[in-house]
Amino acid sequence: MVEEQVTQEKQDNKEVVLEVKDLGVSFRAGTKDDYKSKVFDIFNKSDDDEPKQKEFWPIRDLNLKGYKGEILGIIGSNGSGKTTLCKLISGILKPDEGSVYTDGEVSALFSLGMGFNKELTGRENVYLNGMMLGIAKDTIDEYLETIHEFSGLGDFIDQPMKYYSSGMKARLGFSVTSHLQPEILILDEALNTGDAQFGKKAAAKMKELVKDAKMVIIVTHSLRYAKRNCDRLVWLDQGVIKADGDPKEVAKMYRDSVPERPKRKRDFELVKANAKVKDNVIVKADNATVQYKLGKQPFNALKDLDFEIREGEVVGIIGHNGAGKSTLCKVLTNILKPDQGSIMLKGETSALLGYGTGFNTQLSGRDNIYLNGMLLNIPKEVVDRELENIIDFSGIRKSIDKPIKHYSSGMAARLGFSIAAQLKPDIFIIDEALSTGDMAFKEKASEKIQEMMESAKAVIIVSHSMTFVKKVCTRAIWMEQGQIVSDGDAIEIVEEYKESVKQKG
Repeated sequence: MVEEQVTQEKQDNKEVVLEVKDLGVSFRAGTKDDYKSKVFDIFNKSDDDEPKQKEFWPIRDLNLKGYKGEILGIIGSNGSGKTTLCKLISGILKPDEGSVYTDGEVSALFSLGMGFNKELTGRENVYLNGMMLGIAKDTIDEYLETIHEFSGLGDFIDQPMKYYSSGMKARLGFSVTSHLQPEILILDEALNTGDAQFGKKAAAKMKELVKDAKMVIIVTHSLRYAKRNCDRLVWLDQGVIKADGDPKEVAKMYRDSVPERPKRKRDFELVKANAKVKDNVIVKADNATVQYKLGKQPFNALKDLDFEIREGEVVGIIGHNGAGKSTLCKVLTNILKPDQGSIMLKGETSALLGYGTGFNTQLSGRDNIYLNGMLLNIPKEVVDRELENIIDFSGIRKSIDKPIKHYSSGMAARLGFSIAAQLKPDIFIIDEALSTGDMAFKEKASEKIQEMMESAKAVIIVSHSMTFVKKVCTRAIWMEQGQIVSDGDAIEIVEEYKESVKQKG
């Protein structure tokens, strides 16, 4: 109690730049606002179904202050109201109750640089994003080369963004919003797909920002990142602030709240044992090369890749943003074809390429389960049979009849993983799809991946979470500039990669 009083006195002496009073916002579950959503109902609703009009309050009676010069972290499980709060503070949503006061212009970067046009180049998108933030063109001209250099995108700055990985979009989005003189900067899951080296640069930039700007707000699922970089931490749960204070103490309270999952009968290390790996080759890359043109110059997104993946392997693909990881996933799912060499796949491939690719944001979560089933060529009767299991596993039953556009990126990731995992593919590819998952769901997902090893022929995971790769994968492939740097035991390769990051940093 005394500590709380001292903390309050310290805060009272600071300049308030953000004040949220009795804040509340409501949505109506089951409503749809475009004709496609209504037409889609014929796929999984009968004529006598009653439309649902249930009112849902993701946030209500919320009070919060933000102070000049601080980096404020917000944590909480998926669906806890973090993204909704950020949208209310940034003015994207208007409150139904209460008020939001901000002393200064708010610049918000939502996951993966929301607002980018994939057909435009990175350079053109810098101007587009700057104008959306109300920045004058001559100011953008002044900062353009600094933004380009900070992003580390090199010649990719003049490449259409449809060729960018999720991490490259995150790099550019952060570089734009952090350099164009923000007063209050909100980062909602925006750096989850960033590599370790860029994460360090971003952390240093945020500390620099609060000297001149007023405050930075970070939404993250990484407790380690929050403890290292935030001055204060708020734990949000179902729209209510459960704790507010010292990052280490709040992070511990949140971690302690996550229920322990029952121990599996079989030890995790036995699941990873080499005895489970069979001789049968499921994936074979033979001198696979993918080329783009950067201006007039050819660029090898992948170059002369040679590797085999055998039945029973869980392979982690690691490396910096732009290393070629997402391009490899697109080749493995036949979205792209190699310009040279070949990729052999033995079995049906199901891919979850980050944040629920293929979701229709106007449709509800339930409708999107059927839509994704069709995209994966799964018969409707199979989806009918698995529907309740998918909803249960996702843990978002309360929001399943809300349009996806009201989901946080973490909720979309949960649902996307649950659909793809429950429908039992032969080869399962996960590209950054769990970067926004909360602690409890990552535990469930890890166990599900282990179960899938018994039914799927191979699992391939692209991730910047080295802890996750070490825990789940039997093997890791480290890529840089479209080529394989190292390939072997997951723990050994991760340590090699981390050492390389240390030396460069």
